[in-house]
Amino acid sequence: MTMQTPPPQTQPRQPGREHAMHPRPEFMPRYPGVGRLKGKVALISGGDSGIGRATAIAFAREGARVAFIYLEEDEDAAETLRYIEREGSRGISIRGDIGDEDFCRRAVARTIEELGGLDILVNNAAEQHLKTSLEEIEYAQLERTFRTNVFGYFALTKAALPHLREGSSIINTTSITAYQGHPQLMDYAATRGAIVAFTRSLAQSLVDRGIRVNGVAAGPIWTPLIPASFPAEKVEQHGASVPMGREGQPNEVAPCFVFLASDDASYMTGQVLHPNGGVVVNG
Repeated sequence: MTMQTPPPQTQPRQPGREHAMHPRPEFMPRYPGVGRLKGKVALISGGDSGIGRATAIAFAREGARVAFIYLEEDEDAAETLRYIEREGSRGISIRGDIGDEDFCRRAVARTIEELGGLDILVNNAAEQHLKTSLEEIEYAQLERTFRTNVFGYFALTKAALPHLREGSSIINTTSITAYQGHPQLMDYAATRGAIVAFTRSLAQSLVDRGIRVNGVAAGPIWTPLIPASFPAEKVEQHGASVPMGREGQPNEVAPCFVFLASDDASYMTGQVLHPNGGVVVNG
């Protein structure tokens, strides 16, 4: 890796646009596919950019058909779909808000109708809003953050469960902030902690059905959420505090999802992987 921390930059709104970032995040898989997900169908929320995009393309390279959900970033979604298809796989993009339970049901139904089933669910979409104190967090923001980051995971999983079978995998994206906290992202960190507990609880609930549930707690990764959340000077220091001294790239996180989705992780459920640049979180 030659890049240590990114140059200063901001974006005016969330969830951010990957095509507007400089340099662009690295999302292409670094290894050839070996068919680890051949014949599988995956649904990924927040799959148009960042970790979700890298995971979608990696899944496609491993033989999966991929549906992904995005909020409104049409240009990024179209680019992701092109890369999925370049891998020789079939993909569909689904525009909508996972905070809407009815939309989650429709997204699952469309995935099954167009791709022929559902084997892997990746709950990944999230939002965060920088505030310097608890007093600055308005109730509307708190409710919105939980609706996307927690309620959306519950709703999409609930819609998917009737269609999952023995051997299926659910993977939830959480964050290093669930373990360390963050003084300026208190509501976001709280949602990420909730997802760790959700992952462990759901794993216990579904173990008898042969459905595995795991999580990935990413550290400082170069995704559109960063310039869309922080001021330019903060973006410039993104990743500087971790032992490796740099931010991670989405394609350094996506292999965690490939592993957890595949039979290579057949003896793992209720666990969380930590691609975070060397931070020991003891959890």
